Amino acid sequence: MTEQSTDLRETVRQRYAAAAVQVTEGGSACCGPAAIEIDDNFGSALYTGTEREGLPAEAVAASLGCGNPTAVADLNEGDRVLDLGSGGGIDVLLSARRVGPTGRTFGLDMTEEMLALALANQKKAGATNVEFLKGTIEAVPLPANTIDVVISNCVINLSTDKPAVFAETFRVLAPGGRIGISDVVAEDTLTPAQRAERGDYVGCIAGALSFTEYRAGLETAGFTDIEITPAHAVADGMHSAIVKATKPHTIDTGTAAAAAPSEPANAAGCCGS
Repeated sequence: MTEQSTDLRETVRQRYAAAAVQVTEGGSACCGPAAIEIDDNFGSALYTGTEREGLPAEAVAASLGCGNPTAVADLNEGDRVLDLGSGGGIDVLLSARRVGPTGRTFGLDMTEEMLALALANQKKAGATNVEFLKGTIEAVPLPANTIDVVISNCVINLSTDKPAVFAETFRVLAPGGRIGISDVVAEDTLTPAQRAERGDYVGCIAGALSFTEYRAGLETAGFTDIEITPAHAVADGMHSAIVKATKPHTIDTGTAAAAAPSEPANAAGCCGS
């Protein structure tokens, strides 16, 4: 990782650590902690009242995503789900409801403060089919072929090594596994410089791939049945998009070998959502 990439990751980590502390220790609204201040394109407003009902107020307040991946991911009873950049845990807890007691949901985050908040929210929610892991989305601490669905909410755009994220996502998915991701995606006409003009890196804008780049990255990792659908605009020429794709049941071993990095150690137990 380059020095610039390391600096950007640390900037992202600090931003989400501060957000977790704000929710945990900050002032409260009349019915719970005040939501982190962001515009209407991001945050808990993207979830329905029914979805927010019954969740810990802190999980809702800490929501920083650009979409609602649990609304578009095809989650079924018994599924094993991984949330990349799980933050305060809102998408993990919603997924845990969907997969039921026979399923399991993992949340992955690199920020200690967010993980502490997520664990507190898990305890408040009484979710027993949930596990939170510390790590980066570029090196997922789970074995290969162990996950049915990968979700993520406006986090992959924050990574400085998106090919590694796509390769790791492909690696941990079981054959036939799928992704249901919300992410910021740029129109193909925008250059990287123009994307950067629309917002800073931690603001989820500058690091966004174009639609064509996103599709190419997923294809290189080995995914098929790729769909990238814009949902709502977050800036001029930038969109919150729903990304779906599938890991084939039969995998081209040459493609898989090229895409997959070495296997991380099994979990013992990028950002932030």
